[in-house]
Amino acid sequence: MNQIAERIAACGVVPVVVLNHPDEALPVAKALIAGGLPVAEVTFRTDAAEEAIRRMVKAYPDMLVGAGTVLTVDQADRALAAGAQFIVAPGFDPEIVDHCLAKGAPVFPGCTTATEVAQGVKRGLYALKFFPAEQCGGVATIKALCAAYVGVRFMPTGGVGPGNLAQYLACDKILACGGSWMVKGDLIRTGRFDEIERLTKEAVGIVRSIRNSEL
Repeated sequence: MNQIAERIAACGVVPVVVLNHPDEALPVAKALIAGGLPVAEVTFRTDAAEEAIRRMVKAYPDMLVGAGTVLTVDQADRALAAGAQFIVAPGFDPEIVDHCLAKGAPVFPGCTTATEVAQGVKRGLYALKFFPAEQCGGVATIKALCAAYVGVRFMPTGGVGPGNLAQYLACDKILACGGSWMVKGDLIRTGRFDEIERLTKEAVGIVRSIRNSEL
């Protein structure tokens, strides 16, 4: 497991952040850090992602900042140029995966089938995204895949929240869980960063209760 994957595993939860304006980046990052999760996956679902990553990395150099929902090689390059420390893709796109590996960039492609996991393992990837987690069978599917692919760990995202986070983290095949519940769009739009901090602390509490982590 690479160093970035180890840092993600230590956090237990990766906030999946959608930002509509770069000015939202620093208040969100500050709230996440104050809540005990110095990590963020900033998605390329909006045009603000690239600049938001750049600002987060500059203001909080110790924070682990990655790019999510990366759908093209161009997006991967822009994210890395902005300072993203890892790339997350919703599916397994060989072009994106191979491009990132060639550049030495940690990449977590989405894999929900044995065929996709096999392609990842073939490339030396043992930390993979599992998306959409709940719709694809959740922990039961992950355990079934890992029975065949020993050593693989997953980062499930999609349908994961405070109600089932503990269930996922209790499985030793889970690297960490991705989720957006602590950084919902309405909280960001209305500037409720205190609530983001509170929800983040709640998530950290669940992680610690399961893993006895020291974040």
